[in-house]
Amino acid sequence: MNEPMENASNYTASKYRTPDGAPADIVIFTITSTERNTGKKSLPLRELEVLLIQRKRWPFEGQWALPGGFSAETETILDSAKRELQEETGVSDVHIEYLGVYSEPGRDPRGWIISHAFFALVNEVYLANRRAADDAADVRLFPVEEALRMNLAFDHRKILQDALSQVRHKMLTTTIAKEFLPDEFTISELYQVIRTVVPDFEEPNFIRKITSTQSRKGIIEEVRDLSGEPKMSNRYSQRAAQLYRFTDYVPQLSIYG
Repeated sequence: MNEPMENASNYTASKYRTPDGAPADIVIFTITSTERNTGKKSLPLRELEVLLIQRKRWPFEGQWALPGGFSAETETILDSAKRELQEETGVSDVHIEYLGVYSEPGRDPRGWIISHAFFALVNEVYLANRRAADDAADVRLFPVEEALRMNLAFDHRKILQDALSQVRHKMLTTTIAKEFLPDEFTISELYQVIRTVVPDFEEPNFIRKITSTQSRKGIIEEVRDLSGEPKMSNRYSQRAAQLYRFTDYVPQLSIYG
């Protein structure tokens, strides 16, 4: 005998197995900058770091993990990600982007838990008031390479690896580097910021490509003084270097470009 077709009058959620929770996990990257005490003018030491919390409850009590937590049925996953980030670390008002869903069976000892991950690369100023709260015993910034060697809770190492790939892609395809530079900067400063996120980045024709106006507007342009002369700076080197600034050009990805 055929069962009656399901409709609004006979549907019941109890007929279907639902996940035991839908948490949000958030990967927050930043670039820290430390002045070198060498006695000579040189670029600051920059390092890509990630925000981690130390869990104070089961499961994985005492282990380091990404900030995050369970979503309520009255909020979106994005809203829960922002709320959990603020509750566990004190960090708020940062723009986070969707990374992906993580549903590997057995990823969480509490049951069938499907997590949605988000990521961001933000200026360290947004993390200045970070503090451990809620389910976090501690909150710290760790160099990304160090974090990848740690025994992170759940499948957070995998999430961190995926987020790192995405943030490296953004560094090479958008102007996000401007978040870590003054309004006027040298090519050496820009190149250093890019390589802080993408260590193997090498471009022999770097200056020509990003200032090219042959087929498109340049991403950056020379800064000139009131007399029209090139504006120079020697804040990080003995020899003065040309200053640049970002234009309003927004690069577009194309297989034909």
